[in-house]
Amino acid sequence: MRFTTREIARVGVFAALHVAAAVVLRLGGEAVVPFSLVPFMAFLAAFALGGRLGAISLVVYTLLGLLGLPVFARAPFGGLVYVLQPTFGFLMGFIAAAVVAGQFDIRTRVGAMAATLLGVLTLYAVGLPYFYAILTFYLGRSITWAWVFNVAVLPYIGLDLVKALLAVYLGRTLRQHIG
Repeated sequence: MRFTTREIARVGVFAALHVAAAVVLRLGGEAVVPFSLVPFMAFLAAFALGGRLGAISLVVYTLLGLLGLPVFARAPFGGLVYVLQPTFGFLMGFIAAAVVAGQFDIRTRVGAMAATLLGVLTLYAVGLPYFYAILTFYLGRSITWAWVFNVAVLPYIGLDLVKALLAVYLGRTLRQHIG
């Protein structure tokens, strides 16, 4: 896979924006699943850069954190141990969602709606099983899928859909300007 200098720069800028989105809300307090601007940035990367480069920007962001840089929203903020956080699956979900959402033509209403809905569904399809598995098998908590839905979906899905729709509108403009 070969990248142009322009693509490398765009991926780097978006990786930095992912870091900023995660770090800016650390002051919000502790929650099992914290509110985050990272879903907005994940969708914005997909819509502005396309699915491939948008996903790569999220891979770079995730690798920076796994290498130990304090870029994640929750303690320990970085390092390999972060894979044992229940919310780590959502980082993988952001990557998958960027790939899926970035495949649609968001200039059309149907494309924008499909990108939004399928992108958010992909995010949850990857993040929720990981969340459940870590809580159940690693942390030994006795939880149900209904509890997972109430804790990790209900409070966030509406906001995530709004974030994705906002990213559609901003992504359209960015895509035109960065060509």
